[in-house]
Amino acid sequence: MKTLFAKNTDVVRKWHLVDADGMVVGRLAARVAAILRGKNKPIFTPHADTGDFVIVVNAGKVRFTGNKLEKKAYYHHSGYPGGIKMKTAKEIMKDSPEQIIMEAVKGMLPKNRLGRQQFKKLKVFGGAEHSHQAQKPEALTLN
Repeated sequence: MKTLFAKNTDVVRKWHLVDADGMVVGRLAARVAAILRGKNKPIFTPHADTGDFVIVVNAGKVRFTGNKLEKKAYYHHSGYPGGIKMKTAKEIMKDSPEQIIMEAVKGMLPKNRLGRQQFKKLKVFGGAEHSHQAQKPEALTLN
């Protein structure tokens, strides 16, 4: 038997719509990252982008387990001495809830050019409305 290696011409990309209302952030991110990579397809190839597009709506209604909402901290550095910034998950949820899901999914993708290419197929919206109706996304339940 020969091993099948998927090429870009072999991949048929679909659009999936995921409702994040009431879902746990990490579990949602793990399943979305698997779809972005293409691990749910029989033609999955680790070194090729075989994944689909994912639209996540209701990002403001995700939930954290335990008391992570108050205690989980997100850090970034400005590049200058003493330039480390910290925000809790509660502060980020108030300002831009889409950022929570995007950070979680990005951490679960490969840290190379392929991962950056796969990350571009993720579209996250804070409310129930999205701007990708023309692509006719099919609803996907991750429960």
